[in-house]
Amino acid sequence: MIEIFCDGGSRGNPGHAAFGFVVYSDKAVVKKGSGYIGIATNNFAEYTAIVKALEWLSQNHKGEELKFYLDSQLAASQLSGLYKIKDAKIRDFVFQIRTLEPEFKSVSYTHIPRAQNKFADQLVNLALDSRYGTE
Repeated sequence: MIEIFCDGGSRGNPGHAAFGFVVYSDKAVVKKGSGYIGIATNNFAEYTAIVKALEWLSQNHKGEELKFYLDSQLAASQLSGLYKIKDAKIRDFVFQIRTLEPEFKSVSYTHIPRAQNKFADQLVNLALDSRYGTE
């Protein structure tokens, strides 16, 4: 099983935004990804992290069982089918995600407390800091 921790954040909502993700296989980090995405909402950044992770995984771990950990309760609940998706931009992300999911054995999304997502959160803040400095 591959475990993925994703996070997105914005300084202001909307504001300068970035994403981060960390991929683990057998408890070892196999990939870290992050990037600045411009002015966006926090939710846009959260979903960007998931899509970017899935895109990398589709090139490197097809057919695997994936378990995503998200500190966004909204994203975890929407992707698990518990909450409806009303925002058109988020629907576009979910369409991308649903298009990538069949490439894997299984995909699940679990909400975790922010304190358990520190590594991905650090990547988000490093991406923001390197682009615009600390604000």
